Amino acid sequence: MLTDPLFYAVAIPAVILLGLAKGGFAGIGVVAVPLMALAVSPVMAASIVLPILLIQDVVSVWAFRKSWDRGLLVLMLPAAAAGIFLGWALAAFVKEAAVELAVGVISVAFALQRLWAERAVKVAEQVEATPGRPWFGALCGAAAGFTSQIAHAGGPPFQIYVLPRRLPRDAFIGTSAIFFAVVNWMKVPAYVALGQFTPKVLATAGVLAPLAIASTWAGVWLVRRVPAEGFYKVIYVLLVVVGGKLMFDGARGLLT
Repeated sequence: MLTDPLFYAVAIPAVILLGLAKGGFAGIGVVAVPLMALAVSPVMAASIVLPILLIQDVVSVWAFRKSWDRGLLVLMLPAAAAGIFLGWALAAFVKEAAVELAVGVISVAFALQRLWAERAVKVAEQVEATPGRPWFGALCGAAAGFTSQIAHAGGPPFQIYVLPRRLPRDAFIGTSAIFFAVVNWMKVPAYVALGQFTPKVLATAGVLAPLAIASTWAGVWLVRRVPAEGFYKVIYVLLVVVGGKLMFDGARGLLT
């Protein structure tokens, strides 16, 4: 088990952010791995995060088990599996920084466009839901699987397709919870094959597990108290912040 105080100084807020994300504040959990990477290698950080995500998924799926969109999952999960396989196969050739930069640029551009659209009509409810395009949904599902496998950063591609559907709040959260619960289990064989689940990694994840569960329930409690009319605006703003973080990390990684 890791005992470095610096690691826990960054891991504790990282796990809390992961919990809030799993509880419904989609997007903010993406900063967990970069935070932990301040104290350990990015590979070890990602390896510690995955078991924690699996634990948090149980809470988030249970909390929103009655509200989800079956059609979106049927469309996007098979594509996500293909993306995960591609991410595993190309891990030796694709720099994580390049993926982070691309996802960040797309996320920020998308979120700013949606914020502008909602501001232009003054009332969020007047923004009509965008008709779904199955080919684009499959593409976003594959991108979510690919970026999740490489950097646990599958949220933005998923949101790019799902947010314009303007699902009811709980249906959006429930669909997201189930999608990423399945995706995270799909990633387990790749992490096992790469030998990343060492005893030290699993023991450290186990120490953080109680905080992971508590923070996820806190996220569930908080998100249900955010006014429905402001929910999507909060998500778009979070997407800008997360996208900006990914852009910064990706650019820095490519330049160093």
